[in-house]
Amino acid sequence: MKRAIRLEIYQNLVNYKKPTSFQLKETYPLPPPSTVIGMVHFACDYKEYIPMQVAIQGKYHSKINDLYTRYEFAAASYEDGRHNVKLDSSTENKSYGMMRGISTTELLVDNILVLYICPDDQGRVEEIYNAFLCPREYLSLGRREDIVQVNSVEITEIEEVELDDDVTLKYDAYIPVKLLKETNSNATIYNLTKDYELKTIKKGVQVRNWNKVKVAHCVEGKTVIDEGTKVIREISDKSVLFLI
Repeated sequence: MKRAIRLEIYQNLVNYKKPTSFQLKETYPLPPPSTVIGMVHFACDYKEYIPMQVAIQGKYHSKINDLYTRYEFAAASYEDGRHNVKLDSSTENKSYGMMRGISTTELLVDNILVLYICPDDQGRVEEIYNAFLCPREYLSLGRREDIVQVNSVEITEIEEVELDDDVTLKYDAYIPVKLLKETNSNATIYNLTKDYELKTIKKGVQVRNWNKVKVAHCVEGKTVIDEGTKVIREISDKSVLFLI
């Protein structure tokens, strides 16, 4: 038996950007684990990575496209006719060029999330709970402007069980593919980032080496978890969750 923090949050308009999308800034249907873990670390003001597992469930009302200002800067010297913004260097006798224009972003509307946060160090449960109960600063999930409205935060107990009956999902959810005997026809497979290690590529330069998890985005009401599957269940109300 373990303890976890259960969060219910609401976001009006949000984008969980797919890293491979450029012309249209597409969004994942639910935030990747790295995005949720990043929010936890910001809320708690952690300065180093704290190992944890998260369960991500939710739903949204619709999708829309919106315009945003896009900046492109490649540290190139300013050229009249090529760049529309001139940046004068304060330390060099040189001007740099930047492009400013518009692009399109995909947004989820009226997004509701149910998140579970289970730190490996169970002594941090109250610390994380208090960070969301009384935030030190406004919280966001996705872009910095994607503000989070925390509707509920509580500490709950969870345990691993073997299902004695089929379970139909109440929310869309990320489910590790290893838990699915067959990928549901309504599921989309994603390789999502979870955490990273810093890798030195040359003296004084480090890059993030991301660890990824393979999950299926399963749809509420249409995805059935078979009897006999080992899952994590919330003890209080028997809700099924999938830790990543």
